[in-house]
This record gives sequence, C-alpha cells and structure tokens, in this order.
Amino acid sequence: MAESIVENIADKVEKGIRLSREDGIALMESNDLISIGRLANMVKERKSGAVAYFNVNRHINLTNVCVSRCAFCAFSRDKGDADAYTLSLDDVLRVARAARHDGVTEFHIVSGLHPDLPFSYYRDVIAALKEEMPDVHLKAFTAVEIFYFSQLTGFGVEDVLRELQMAGLGSLPGGGAEILHPRVRQRVCPNKASSSEWLDVMRTAHRLGLKSNATMLYGHVETSSERVDHLLALRALQDETGGFQAFIPLPFHPRNTRLSHMRRPTAVEKLKVLAVSRLMLDNVPHIKAYWVMHGVKVAQLALLFGADDLDGTVAEEKITYSAGAETVQSLSRDELCDLIRSAGRVPVERDSLYRLVGDVRKDQAGVRSET
Repeated sequence: MAESIVENIADKVEKGIRLSREDGIALMESNDLISIGRLANMVKERKSGAVAYFNVNRHINLTNVCVSRCAFCAFSRDKGDADAYTLSLDDVLRVARAARHDGVTEFHIVSGLHPDLPFSYYRDVIAALKEEMPDVHLKAFTAVEIFYFSQLTGFGVEDVLRELQMAGLGSLPGGGAEILHPRVRQRVCPNKASSSEWLDVMRTAHRLGLKSNATMLYGHVETSSERVDHLLALRALQDETGGFQAFIPLPFHPRNTRLSHMRRPTAVEKLKVLAVSRLMLDNVPHIKAYWVMHGVKVAQLALLFGADDLDGTVAEEKITYSAGAETVQSLSRDELCDLIRSAGRVPVERDSLYRLVGDVRKDQAGVRSET
C-alpha cells in the first residue's frame, strides 16, 4: 500500500471518519502490519481503554450429524458414520452439571444440521438447561441452525426464535456466516442458508431483542474484496439493528476437510484481519480474538491489534479440534487473566452481555464503570 494511501486512511481513522470499501481492500492487501495494527489499537482504546474481556463458558456441541457437509468442515458426519453422535437430554444435563463448579456463566451451543431430530429436541434442550441452571446464559444456535429449524417445522424464523426465547434462549452465536458472498458459499457451503438468509435471521433476532455475535471464516477460497464486502454487510446490518455485540474473525483450519490442500493463515494474516475488522466495523463494540482458532500466543498479541476479548474458558469445543487445532482444550480463569495482564491489558470477566461478573479484582477496580 503506497504511503499516501496509508496516510489518507490514518487521517480518516484519527478523525473518526468511516472507512470505505476501497480503504478496506487497500488495508487487506497491505503488508504494513505495524501501521494497520497501530490504527486498530487506537480505535480499540477509544472504545474500551486498557480493558480486555473474557468469560467462563462451556461449549456443548449437540450432534456432529449434518446434512450440509460443508467443504471447510472437519466436524460433520453422515448419520451412519461410525463416529457420528447425538447427545441425549441426559447427556446434555450431565455436561452442564459438570461445569457448575467452574463458575460457568454461559453455555455456547452449536451443532450440525441433523436430518432426523425434531425441533422439539432443541427447544427441550434449552428448556431443560434453563430449569437446571437458571442463572447461566444460553447462547445457542447459529443463524444457519435457526433457518434450518424454520425449514424443518414450516414455521417462520420469527416463530422459531420466539419459541426458543420462551424456553430460555438468551442470545445467538455468530457462526455460519463463513463468507457472506454467493460465489464463495456456492463453492464451500451450498447446502445451507444463503448470505441473505443468514442476515435476515440476525435481523429478526435483533428485532426480537436477542443480541448476537457475528463471524467470518477466512483463509480459504475468498478474495480480499469478498472479505471486505462481508464486513460491510455486517456493518450495514449493525447500522440498522445495533444487535451485534462482537465480531469474531475465524482463521480457516484445513486439516481433515475437503480443502486440506490449502495452507492455514499465518500469524501475520490473522493479526491483519483482526486489525482491519476493528477499523471497518466502527459500529460493533467488540472484536474477539478466539484463542482456540488463533492459538494462545497470536490471540494474546491480538490485544494490541484491535481485539478486546479473548472469548472464554471454552472447555471441550469439538469443531475446531476436528480440523487440527493444536491449542489446549480449555483455559482457566486465572490463565486467561495472566495472558491478558502479560499483554499489558486489564482483565475483566464479563457475562454474555458484557456485564461485569463476580468480585472485582484489584486490577479491575478502576474499570467497573467501563463494563
């Protein structure tokens, strides 16, 4: 990227002027990581100061049976496969109870698109978890899953979401977005919700008062401009609804997928995408460096490149590990705090809606008002 372009974008960022599509593409194609990171860090500190967030959460992947079988996915199985599984309601509750002693505040629930499970199964899972542990927030079902439930039942998306809300659903995760571009989705995930359908589910959820996250799976067949168009689609919807809490860029893990010949994004690419996301998504409060997919060291460094959240303790997330993730399968509260402090940030434990959780530690005392 020519120096004049860098200076022009830096001037816009310093003045709080919204970046254009052309700016985003220039940033994505630039090799000037340090300058991009400096700008993203400036924006991050305007929004959240020295704070870096985390939560105590537990992932529950209900089933790996999926009719979609996306090219980038190593987790999904056909229902007759030897390693296919589906959790019973008792299984789900057993997993949930085991997390109680950890001080869990969120269950993060995503699954495959099972051809035979009725919608009542998913509703009953939410209701049973809410009854068993009413104080734990239930962040469950991607927009792709919600759209699939609508197809299963013949109900509208709004009706599906209302029924899940009544059962205890608290918010939606951001998965299933992949790249919001028809060319890319036709190539890597043609058998699930389209870009417009994903966005419409989120629009409806936000209208019903359900907050959500948003993601982008990058580093496979997409172009720089398609990444930027994805960010712009999210930015436009956020202008409309204000319902996205955090954006999570997810680097592609190719092992055991149909795209296994592709290389993984490098640390430099990961940091650049995080930083550009912070700069383009001026209306999204938080950028999350999901340590499971970035690796602990890159996620820690990302706190200086625009990210202000490391996600949480996680515990037994299966989807990324199926594709060759090499990180540990969970981190403790203390380990996350140490990572954040080592990056020069102030650790703040949050709940799913970014409210402060538990006792305020000494190094959190000065940031209570910011959370």
